[in-house]
Amino acid sequence: MDIEKAFLKEEISVILLQIFFMKKGLVLMFLSLFVFGFSQSKITVINEIKGTPIANATISCNDKILGKTDDSGYLEFKTKCKSIQITAENHFKESALVEDVMTVTLINTSSKTKSIETVILEDKSDPQALEILRKTDQLFKSNSPKSLDSYAYKSYEKISLDIDQDSISAFNEAFNNNFNLFKKQKTKDSISDVSARRIFSKSKLFLWERAQEYLFSKKLGEKVNILDNRISGLKQPIYEMIALQGNRDKVPNQIKPENRGLYRFYLTDTIEIDGRKNFVIRFREVSYKKTVKKRKFSGYLYIDIDTYGIKKIESISKDKNVGNIASTWIFFNNKWFLSEESVKLRMSRMMMDNTEPSSDAVENNSKRHKKSFGTYAYLSSKYFDYQSPIVEDPKHFTGYTFTVKNADGKTLQKYRTEPLSEREKNTYFVIDSLGKKYNIDRKARILTGLINGQVRVRSFDFDIGEVINYNLYEGFRFGLKAKLNENFNPYFSPDYYFAYGLNDEKYKYGIGIDIKTTLDKNSFFRIEYDDDVNSSGEFYRRLWTFRMRMMNYGNNINNDKYYRYQGVTVSYLNDVSNGLTLAFAAKRNTEEAKFDYSFRNSGAAFENFNTLVTLKYSPNSTNIMTPQGKSLIDQKYPELYFNFEQSFKALGGDFNYTRFDALFVQNFKTRLGTTGLRLYGGVVLGEAPIWKHFTMNGLASPSRDINFNLTSYLGFATLEGGKFYNDRFAAYYLTHKLPWYFKSIGQNVSSLDFVLRGTIGDMKHPEYHDFRFRKLDHLYQEVGLEWNNFLSSYFNLGVFYRVGYYTTYSFKQNFAFQFKLKLLEF
Repeated sequence: MDIEKAFLKEEISVILLQIFFMKKGLVLMFLSLFVFGFSQSKITVINEIKGTPIANATISCNDKILGKTDDSGYLEFKTKCKSIQITAENHFKESALVEDVMTVTLINTSSKTKSIETVILEDKSDPQALEILRKTDQLFKSNSPKSLDSYAYKSYEKISLDIDQDSISAFNEAFNNNFNLFKKQKTKDSISDVSARRIFSKSKLFLWERAQEYLFSKKLGEKVNILDNRISGLKQPIYEMIALQGNRDKVPNQIKPENRGLYRFYLTDTIEIDGRKNFVIRFREVSYKKTVKKRKFSGYLYIDIDTYGIKKIESISKDKNVGNIASTWIFFNNKWFLSEESVKLRMSRMMMDNTEPSSDAVENNSKRHKKSFGTYAYLSSKYFDYQSPIVEDPKHFTGYTFTVKNADGKTLQKYRTEPLSEREKNTYFVIDSLGKKYNIDRKARILTGLINGQVRVRSFDFDIGEVINYNLYEGFRFGLKAKLNENFNPYFSPDYYFAYGLNDEKYKYGIGIDIKTTLDKNSFFRIEYDDDVNSSGEFYRRLWTFRMRMMNYGNNINNDKYYRYQGVTVSYLNDVSNGLTLAFAAKRNTEEAKFDYSFRNSGAAFENFNTLVTLKYSPNSTNIMTPQGKSLIDQKYPELYFNFEQSFKALGGDFNYTRFDALFVQNFKTRLGTTGLRLYGGVVLGEAPIWKHFTMNGLASPSRDINFNLTSYLGFATLEGGKFYNDRFAAYYLTHKLPWYFKSIGQNVSSLDFVLRGTIGDMKHPEYHDFRFRKLDHLYQEVGLEWNNFLSSYFNLGVFYRVGYYTTYSFKQNFAFQFKLKLLEF
């Protein structure tokens, strides 16, 4: 289940892992138990479809038979093996990781299954199955609840980290037998093995409950109300975390056309479920090939015959007790609503001595008798109270996509589909105590702050993007930017920063204050004073997300044309709606070129009074309001960014120019893959100094033998930095993810992106600017190929080549390598 595990980490289990890693001490403790040894195990083998025991099933390890099951499908055995094989007549062979208590299911080798043996031997999918999947994908939107005019329903989700449910009694027995031994060990706090075992003897290691309400209207959009939430170990809710969603509205990975190469599909049967007939398609991953006698399938797809809607998906690990994933849909109002999800994913394995060794055993250096217990991540989601149509009251859809109604867990009992077990109740008591002792809340706030590029320390938020930067003018720039957060005052938020460049040997600083008008959304006035430098020709990045700004950090590595600005700015920002943000600013600055430059023989320093209007339109993105401010949960496209700047000869200003720029971002999928598009450009009207024009975002350096740079959101890998300037330009950035996936090192799946970038512009009066530069008035283009998950790393490697008018005879000028952090995505 390598591919399934990779997808799961990116979708569902990442929620659990993020919380789990906050408990740093517990994680270290947990990993320390990952030791294998000699163990005695119990196994029960049953038929997967009928649920009946299978007698005379052979249990073996490396072709050595360990025993056979009795009439109840049961066997006790001893082995040092980490994995065993289970075989039975008229059933497919299975593998399982060794644990103290195991239950393994086997699949019948039916006549219908055998009829596709020839297809399997040729390692290709059944054409009938592929045609059914094609129709399922084609009709997914029309089968989706969002094709209705309106609907509403609720959900209850529970995520936990625990021992395998079948092993709890055996674990407690082993724990009680060793209690005296544990008491003799002297270790530190909860990072010890003893603490971990004590936790598991009475409770789970982690528990998270969440109840939500989903509202949808074609006219008013989508609204998700978080009805209540509770996370063990945390007093304060993690708003960005509780708003994360699973696969509720997503096309399942097995259905996506681009993933067809990762699986082989076989139509094996038809079955009636809830009074409706369904195709049964079994699938297996291509990542492991087995002979005909071995296990062929890694899951089932149940597709409704009449509508081609998805009824159920079951995905099972090739090692049966490593994990499984199941999703079920319900047919309501002629659409397929998600009804239930369950995930069981093996995380680690712990060993436990059965008894304290005797003195003779110690003298003879003999091994202790040990038991092994698997630890698993569990997810269970239930959806209920479906309604369609609903009364579409605009009041119910106001604000951001997500609204937190309650987050202290006090009303969860109203939404639980079944009461908590005694073990689950103990989890809150035990883990909450540990959370208080080890201050997990503070660590969690630090982690969530990183989502927005901040590190939180009590009443201060520190901007991690200001700590260290590099550009050709300042060299390495070190800085510190701190902002007082809501712990200081919910309405007033002062901030201050300073920075120092090693090359220019100058200090820069700024001070400002935000004054909020409401706590329900982003709406605030701001006053600031700055004395700093900036690159010439910068494309405005106001209202960009942290990920976009992070991707653009390398844009000025080879641009040394900087100017200093010193002055006051007054601004106002308001989120008009979930998808529309407007910002207004008035600036009065002294500006001076820090390179050899003169504008119309008037020198290099000027006074500038200007106003700036910025608009961001992102209708499909999802946001949530937190005490820290608005947080972006899911950035979806299309998006539009627009800036309009007007300079006035007032209040001492020397200019009267108009400048505007725009950026449009879109991402869409077809059968041929996923295509991403950025269209951007700008115009300067009137007379303005060169830094108010547009540099063409070159990243290359003519002094290097090989062009190697980090990716830039709007940059060109082969274009020389700081060389070209225009007063008008248009550009495009086109990327296409090829629908071809291949295995990389380890468990990761890699893919390739084709990239095409181009830009063209002009400058009306280059003679106004007395310094050495070129205008770019012909189409500049470069093509490239990016290897995603390069060698299973966290980076994508791209190779680019310049084509068209600006191609030179020098290969090194036309060619460039580029690295991009995988998390930045498109």
